Parts: sequence; structure tokens; C-alpha cells
Amino acid sequence: MDVDSALDGYLTEHLTEIDFKAKFGEMASIPTMARIAARSVLVVGLGKEPTTRTVRRVSGSVARRVFERSDVALALHSSSDEAAASIEGFLLGSYTFTKYRSEPHPSKVQRLIVTGADADILERGQIYADATTYARDLINEPGEGLTPQLWAGRARELAEVNGLTIRIYEKDELAERGFGGILGVNKGSVEPPALIELRYEPEDPKGKIVLVGKGITFDSGGLSLKDPKGMETMKTDMSGGAAVCGVMSVIKKLAPRLTVIALIPATENMPGGNAIRPGDVITHYGGRTSEVLNTDAEGRLVLGDALMLGLEEEPDAIVDIATLTGGIVVALGQRATGFFANDDGLAEELNAAADEAGELMWRMPLFDEYRKDLDSEVADIKNSGPRWGSPIIAAMFLKDFVPDSVPWAHLDIAGPARSESDRDELNKGGTGVGTRTLLRWVENRARA
Repeated sequence: MDVDSALDGYLTEHLTEIDFKAKFGEMASIPTMARIAARSVLVVGLGKEPTTRTVRRVSGSVARRVFERSDVALALHSSSDEAAASIEGFLLGSYTFTKYRSEPHPSKVQRLIVTGADADILERGQIYADATTYARDLINEPGEGLTPQLWAGRARELAEVNGLTIRIYEKDELAERGFGGILGVNKGSVEPPALIELRYEPEDPKGKIVLVGKGITFDSGGLSLKDPKGMETMKTDMSGGAAVCGVMSVIKKLAPRLTVIALIPATENMPGGNAIRPGDVITHYGGRTSEVLNTDAEGRLVLGDALMLGLEEEPDAIVDIATLTGGIVVALGQRATGFFANDDGLAEELNAAADEAGELMWRMPLFDEYRKDLDSEVADIKNSGPRWGSPIIAAMFLKDFVPDSVPWAHLDIAGPARSESDRDELNKGGTGVGTRTLLRWVENRARA
């Protein structure tokens, strides 16, 4: 018997009386007068043409609406993808970061009962939510709570729990092998850097991909110092690395037949007495040289090193993800990722993955004419150019490190990496954006 029948038609009568239109996000709470086990029924509108994305978004809002309830039942009448999205959205909407609160106030929901979907579908939604939650927990840590070395320690724990292979390149080895980008950015900090490598290798893999995530654990701008307001959220400048770690935290559960290698170059960017100076030249891993004109354009310097290391794996594709430019926020706002790709096939794969994961993404152009804006008088390339078109110019810097024969994409998540308010499945703070898109891309590629 459905809920309306159990309530003798009262549910329909009440919705008619209040002129409920089922618009996206519209909610109506109806008391049951003890006629069924639930004390109330929450009816939620999905709009005229529901999609997995709208289901996910609404489920996140529902989670906040029932934050104080101990038991919640979700009745699903939808496709398998929408069912997984509903669980994913509810769990993400329930997320809170309470580690440093003297009086934590997490969601009181202790039990979630789901009807209308198979267990394996629900588990998949939970896995995606868990991956994003892992990324959010890293991002929301203060800079002192996630220094490069502390991050390396957490990566070791992740690898041990999930049966992954891990290698940490410490400062001495980075110097010995010539990782000038990471070491150059690190020069102003008293915290030593770390290049984190996580590796998932299944039996009989169908291919190999490399994921590279920017890991600047705090970005002051270096000697090209940010203003105080601009520094307030710079603990989140490692959101790309966090997304990659989120992927690796659940990769064994999804078990794709792909070798997946994650590289996270982790360092602070600080204005210490030994900090890199505008005009200095660094030599990247692999031998390319960069003239550093803006020390606040540091993400591309560490990514250059990691991309060169990743290429040694001879991957079928390499994708980097980074909070790289404020310009991408000007172009696309705070909710969408801008991405660049040197291969149309890879771009289509990522577009499809983002759409299925419910994350907004838009492909940006790579104009060869913009490369001349990075010509240096003294080095192979300089690390900054004109203000206008800065996201493209930054992508062109990274493109210089990757041969055209290797499919490569760059995801600039500077806008959606942080939310300034609770909305839909997002919470104020680090969002973990990109985690679900990369997971879906890995799964799709393994099935192709």
C-alpha cells in the first residue's frame, strides 16, 4: 500500500489544498497523525524534467531539512542512476566538518532506510559520496593541520587501508632528481615538501592513466603576496590533490580494470627569507626551465614537475586538476569547472563523465597564438603572462610539458572548489569537486 492510500488520500488532499506545484526544490511536510510509522511525510518537487543531477541536488537539500531526525526513509521511484544519485546527494548534504568544534553538531540521522532500489546500486552511491567526503575532509583542514608531511602520513594510511602502493618523494630525493618546480615553490616555507605517489594496479589491466592533483597546502602568494582577504581561504588551494586522493580512497572498491597512478605535489607557498624571487629561473624535473615572474602563479610550477614524472609511465591519458586561476571564475562563475584538452576524444569522455556525475564543466580553448605570451628572455618559458585570458595562458604553460601524442586534460576548479554557502548537495567550505567526475571517467574508460 502506498503512503497516500495509508493516509486515506489525505496526502493528495493536502498537496492540492496548498497548491503544491512540484517545482524543483519545493517541499511540503505533512503530519501522518500516527496512521503510519513515520511521524511526517516530506514531499519534494523535482521539476518538470527530473535528471540524475536534480535528484542529487534535491536529496542534498532534503538531508539538511531532516538534519535533526534520527530515522529517515527514502522512497525511490526512479532509475538505478537516479537511485544512486539520491543516496549520494543525501549523504553529501548531511556532511559537516566538526573536527575543531568544541561542541560538534553533526547530523542526527542514525538510520537511513531506502525502498525501491537494489542494494548494489545504493552501495555505488555511497562509494561516490565517501570519496567526495574524503576529499572534503582534507580540504577543510587548516594549513597547520595538513602540512605536506602530515598529508603524506594520511596518504600512507589511505594506501594501507585500501591495498594501494605508495611512494613518497621526500625533499632530499626531490633535490637529487631535480624537481625544481616543487622545490622552488617550497623555498620560502619551513615545512618540507612531499611528492605523493599512489598506485592502483589490477590484474590484467586494459590500460593506464595518470591523475595529477595540485597540492599547495597553503598559498600566501610567496613574495608576490596576496592581500589578507585573499589568503583567508588558501588552505583550499590543495583541492585538486584532495580530489585525486578521494578517487584513490575508493578505487579498490570499484575495481576498474585500469592501472591508475595518482601524483600529488604537496608544498606550502610562503614568503620566507629564502623564498623564490620574481625573475629567478628554475629547472623542472626533466630539464625544462621556467622564469618565475609571479610567485603567486605557483601551481603550474609544481604541476609541471608532476606531469613530467607522470609521462614516464607512458600512460594512455593524463589528467591534472587544480585550483589554478582566478580568471576561470570570472569566465564561468563559482559553480563550473573550466577544462582544457589536447585531444577531442578525451574531452568528450570527460564531458560525459561530468554530466553523469552532476558536476558542471565547460571546455575552454587552447589557442596556439597565446603561447607567445609566455616567451621568456632567459628561459624556456615564463610562468605568467597578460591578465586577459589568464586561464588559457596557464593551460598553455602546462601544455608545454605534455607532447601532443599523449592525450592530456587540465581541469581548473578554482571556482567550484569552495562553496560560500550550503546549497543542494554542497556545504559551505571545500566541496570535493572533480572527485566524482574523475571516478566516473575512470569507470567509463575501464568499461569501454
